[in-house]
Amino acid sequence: MSRNDLMSDSFTIIRNAARVRKEDAYIPYSKVIFEVCAILKKEGYIENFKEVDLDNFKKIKVYLKYDGKKSVIIQLNRVSTPGRRSYLKRDEIKPVLNGYGLGIISTSLGMLTDKEAKEKGVGGEFIGQVW
Repeated sequence: MSRNDLMSDSFTIIRNAARVRKEDAYIPYSKVIFEVCAILKKEGYIENFKEVDLDNFKKIKVYLKYDGKKSVIIQLNRVSTPGRRSYLKRDEIKPVLNGYGLGIISTSLGMLTDKEAKEKGVGGEFIGQVW
């Protein structure tokens, strides 16, 4: 089976693993997904992540984070899809859940959170949101 949207697949794998309280999950490797994982770790939504080699395929092993028995990630949504791209100008960036969530934006400066993009005054493709 071919995969068209690796980002959506990765978000779904992480979301499903968090719902069944798994310690870790393996997601497909790409540079963009690796940068998204770095943002999720920096913002405290996952414990850690690393690049691994499984059956001659690169994967990313994501260690999920829990607060007691409850997952830190409640929802992880993809906004911009291959069939419907979603771009935001710098003045169109709004906080996710009034600042309680996190928006991930691909800009000319690299992957940034919604707060960082607003501070730096850049817009870009709205990849997804987490809360």
